[in-house]
Amino acid sequence: MGIETQVIRFRKFTDFSAVDIDADWRSVDYCALDLETTGLDLRNDEIVSIGTAQIHLGRVVTERNFYREVRPRTRPSSESIQVHGLRAIDLERAAPIESLVPELSMQIGDKVVIAHAAWIERAFLKRHLKSTGLNFARPMIDTAALARALGVVNQSNAREPSLELLARSLNLPVYAPHNALGDALTTAVVFLALATGLERNSGLEGGPYLSLRTLLAMSA
Repeated sequence: MGIETQVIRFRKFTDFSAVDIDADWRSVDYCALDLETTGLDLRNDEIVSIGTAQIHLGRVVTERNFYREVRPRTRPSSESIQVHGLRAIDLERAAPIESLVPELSMQIGDKVVIAHAAWIERAFLKRHLKSTGLNFARPMIDTAALARALGVVNQSNAREPSLELLARSLNLPVYAPHNALGDALTTAVVFLALATGLERNSGLEGGPYLSLRTLLAMSA
């Protein structure tokens, strides 16, 4: 598949029309996404790595894992290096974000995107992809919001719950914290546990099903 065809596919993806939001959540394909950045300023900082993990029929498909480092225009802050360990010298040979759009489009395709504290990932993707003429405006599932809906974190806490602490509280594995792929994998297993818990609490475990629409509404 050529680059132009892949970019067209990404444009189609951004309109969300290929997803049946009234489907059983287990029947939908998902792409758990994590970004590491030069800092936390949503207007000025940049992406330094991208990781994705795929979910098909309620299972993480590890052979489809995706990880790429990204060369930013600005140097990572010392604070961010202490978190993700990626220095400017480590990223000199990495590709710029614009050239990774075709690969990212293949990973996301027409899947539903999941992220922890998804508003952060959405803001960074939207700003970075704007320079390529793409508008990343589609809804995402937020595991932090689902955790609040299930009652496993304090809803009155203004700060986003830690992904690592949330996973441990659910007795789930934590994969390489603050590595984009590791956090994407942790987000994927946390999502499956939270969605299953919400389904059980709603009394829908045996049917009728918990829909994707409900999970998106909880994440909005």
